[in-house]
Amino acid sequence: MALWCYRRLLRTVGSGYKLHCDNNLDVVRRSFHILTNAFHDHDISDTQSSMECSILRKEGFSLMGVRGLCTSMLSSESSEGSFPSDLLSRKQILTPERAIGQLQDLVIPVTNFENEDKGLMVLAGDVFDVPIRKDIIHRVVRWQLAKRQQGTHSTKTISEVSGTGRKPWRQKGTGRARHGTLRGPQFRHGAVMHGPKPRSHAFKLNKKVRRLGLKIALSARAAEGKLLVFDDLDLPTHKTKNIVSYVKQMDETKKLLVVDGGPIDEKLKLATQNLHYVNVLPSIGLNVYSILLHDTLVMSRDAVNKIVERMHTPINR
Repeated sequence: MALWCYRRLLRTVGSGYKLHCDNNLDVVRRSFHILTNAFHDHDISDTQSSMECSILRKEGFSLMGVRGLCTSMLSSESSEGSFPSDLLSRKQILTPERAIGQLQDLVIPVTNFENEDKGLMVLAGDVFDVPIRKDIIHRVVRWQLAKRQQGTHSTKTISEVSGTGRKPWRQKGTGRARHGTLRGPQFRHGAVMHGPKPRSHAFKLNKKVRRLGLKIALSARAAEGKLLVFDDLDLPTHKTKNIVSYVKQMDETKKLLVVDGGPIDEKLKLATQNLHYVNVLPSIGLNVYSILLHDTLVMSRDAVNKIVERMHTPINR
């Protein structure tokens, strides 16, 4: 009985669609809505479905016409009965990962020590999204380590060693080797030949390369998700336990570098001075080697703005 009613309805709708396509569009839509419900309620098998499709073609009702009459939109609020669930895709849609080094501006959330939402901040792409180059990082780190060497090493030459200038024994007749002084390098407490003298180990590195190294280090932390931006670095008290509890809440954080825009707050300095895994720097002192020593970087809004301003300042030649 249900199959007979179904065929009868198809003939009516098909003829109505042929003759009155423009005038009876609403009627056809309602008929198809009834048709869909009947098809869903009676759970017709695959054989019957193929039979009805042949009836559709026989009656002149093409599949393109059926598609043109389907005006319903699916959303998360739609009920399950509005569309057959077996026709919906259950595949999980994966968004492609962001390509690194495209010089695109980054939008990251802003928070504070209390994990409160403080809005969003846009990071300049030419500072926080540059291509990663290990060779530049290596050159900058070598330059930093060489420049910070004290170079106070010193040894004494033969003229600086304390001792007599007398010839130790006569030139011939003793059977011993001939010597003219006991301050030579072959004697105990003697001089050191070609030894180190105080000097500077620093070498020249172009400003462009140094600036690029800092951009690469910041971009690497941003790409790893280890760059956090705080609205401010104000603490309610100078107690160290506040910083300890905050670091414990962070996942996979072993060493933390906190960067502030201006002079370091006294409470923040007292709260972190007893923690060997938390260090604080002003923005003017931020460098590549310090970023690499710490796996997580926390910067204030003011520090980010000053770093971007510094990176955009023309290089004086």
